[in-house]
Amino acid sequence: MGEDIVAIGAASTKFGEFFDRGYADLVRDVVRAVTADAGITLADVDAAWLGTAFAYTYSDEGNAGTSLAEPIGMHGRPVTRVAAYCASGLDAIRQAVAALRAHTCDVALVVGAEKMRDVGPRGSLVMQHVNRGHPVLSKGRTAPGIFGLVAERYRAVYGDPRPAMTAVAMKNHAYGELNPRAHFRRAVSAEQVEAAPPLSGPIGLLDACPTTDGAAALVLVRESDARGRRAAAISGIAMSNDLGYFTANTSSRSDLLGFESTRSAAASAYRQAGVIRPFDEIDVVELHDCFTITEVVNYEDLGLCGKGEGRDLVLSGATGPGGALPVNTSGGLKACGHPIGATGVRMVVDVCDQVWGRAGVRQVPGARTGLAHALGGPGSLACVAVVTDAGPARAAA
Repeated sequence: MGEDIVAIGAASTKFGEFFDRGYADLVRDVVRAVTADAGITLADVDAAWLGTAFAYTYSDEGNAGTSLAEPIGMHGRPVTRVAAYCASGLDAIRQAVAALRAHTCDVALVVGAEKMRDVGPRGSLVMQHVNRGHPVLSKGRTAPGIFGLVAERYRAVYGDPRPAMTAVAMKNHAYGELNPRAHFRRAVSAEQVEAAPPLSGPIGLLDACPTTDGAAALVLVRESDARGRRAAAISGIAMSNDLGYFTANTSSRSDLLGFESTRSAAASAYRQAGVIRPFDEIDVVELHDCFTITEVVNYEDLGLCGKGEGRDLVLSGATGPGGALPVNTSGGLKACGHPIGATGVRMVVDVCDQVWGRAGVRQVPGARTGLAHALGGPGSLACVAVVTDAGPARAAA
């Protein structure tokens, strides 16, 4: 794969509901923060990538690179908008990594942003499905409905996932309570989770992530240009497309027990990074938990445990504070929030914070290697990145 590409700056806005802040405000804020963190100016940036999943659904911006270029005054340089459902941000990173490896730029800026709270639920993806989607497959189709089927299938094959789903919600809210950037900063009890209003099958309100506003950003360079600097290497990154947006849950190729897109992307990213035993070789994980059942099956698809063992893994405490492999120390999508285009970038920001030892009370002791994983749409595609500390000692080697 050639020379490693490294992050030298990582930043995120707070995630939440910002009715007084527009899309342009969020990207300006995060670009100001990430260039300061990297110790560069905007004039040093050769090219940029903008991850926004659903332009014009939630906001009037995000449809092209101009939605980033204009607010920050980045004129005369290429800015590419990337859309890949919930993997938009991670795929934007992947494309920037490819450009740096190809030497088409020397300093790359990646921004993920989404402004979701300015419209009500009936003006968002539900409306998109009804008004613009498949005339049959879209009827009654919602995100909780899609992942509710996964939870029911898991129950039928492996046993009741409810205790594990509750454990995921409690764990991620406990982390979110400690994260100053999180949308939800409060713990939840098992009783609260299981008494929450039902949405679909076993999925209740406290099993679901919120719709959120926010932005995150990285500055990336080739490792040879980061000698002696604090850095985090993108030592493996891969994307996989599998089934279509409307066919992912109706195809005979899907067993509703996991997602081939994740398995394929993870295998490629691990191969690039030289990871053979993920559970033993990775120190911290940020993975896609749009619903609590999704985190459970993602453990299995990412090879952190065997098929049907995700339930036992979270119940063992291994993925919680002090566990062998802490997962979603940010609070995850569940508590940190899920501004769709920003999420994949935010995951890598949080992994950088961990390997740089600046995660505060959420710090995983000795963290050197982290994993970021985003699942797009109903499992149609996925992106996985392995991030490794590449600080001054490695850069000087």
